[in-house]
Amino acid sequence: MLTATRYFGLGLVIGMTIAFLCLSLSHLTIPVGPGHKKSMSQGIISEVSHAFIKHQVDNQPQVHLDLGEDKHHHHDDDTVARELKDKVRVLVWVMTSPQNLQKKAQIVKDTWGRRCNKIIFFSSETNKDFPTVGLNVSEGREHLTAKTMQGFRYIYEHHFNDADWFMKADDDTYVIIENLRYFLSEQNTSHPIYFGHHFKVIVKQGYYSGGGGYVLSREALRRLATKGKDPRLCRQDGGAEDAELGHCMEKLGVATANSTDALGRSRFHCFDPETHLFGGYPDWYYSYDANGAKKGPEHISDYAISFHYVPPQKMLSLEYYIYHLQPYGISSGKQDLNRHDRKS
Repeated sequence: MLTATRYFGLGLVIGMTIAFLCLSLSHLTIPVGPGHKKSMSQGIISEVSHAFIKHQVDNQPQVHLDLGEDKHHHHDDDTVARELKDKVRVLVWVMTSPQNLQKKAQIVKDTWGRRCNKIIFFSSETNKDFPTVGLNVSEGREHLTAKTMQGFRYIYEHHFNDADWFMKADDDTYVIIENLRYFLSEQNTSHPIYFGHHFKVIVKQGYYSGGGGYVLSREALRRLATKGKDPRLCRQDGGAEDAELGHCMEKLGVATANSTDALGRSRFHCFDPETHLFGGYPDWYYSYDANGAKKGPEHISDYAISFHYVPPQKMLSLEYYIYHLQPYGISSGKQDLNRHDRKS
């Protein structure tokens, strides 16, 4: 009996220790974005954390939560949002893969994807039922640049007249489309320009995080899809997708620009909301982020546009918090945070 008690106690201690370690790692360390090197100080902890978070995301059970507005009977006044949907047409294409269609892409399709003027999913295989457009590119991080180049080229050739702005996102990116339209409503789609979460390194004018999503004007897309086919100007595959696109855009004369609000708060985000609220950034981020790697609600715009590393269940949670949870008796006032004269 004494031996059994000891074994039970030992097992309980080990189990609690593992649980505490996993919880700590998932909050304190963030997986590094594509193509970015980790510093030595991140060491083994970062590798364990990345593997743990990837395992958690990839092995989550398939989830479904019916958030259809017809069943919630909200009487929101969405007049302004509906008007902007007609005036600022946004096409979003989502980079996914066959194994992620039901685990991730379907959740995107059921949540924020419904609010796009048009949304297209690109994969390595065509799936007419989902549907996805299959690109002639092998899966793997080493081919993300080819996926991006071919994806934008397909959009230009088939959907150039369907939208004013063209955004690339991942299947673990959450986008508040209304806030994207609001920001873009004062931008000129005829200018060669694009926006996103700004990194200030590698490319002279900086470049945008792939996971945080970046949005191209019509003129930027035209230049990328036509002149960007020249391998002397733009790399067609390999390297870090977002940095390679940054090099390409700079050579094509497509400018980066400031996207913070009038209070200097960030709109596009390459990590999930909790990380930008509470910190725990990887070491590389402090030298990459153009806005100083700040944390806390005072540094995140009330009209935030995107977050990255958002697993399916959190995506459904955000959908509920943003579009359904309301404090009774409080009507949020408008904030005019687009107008500013700050430079990048």
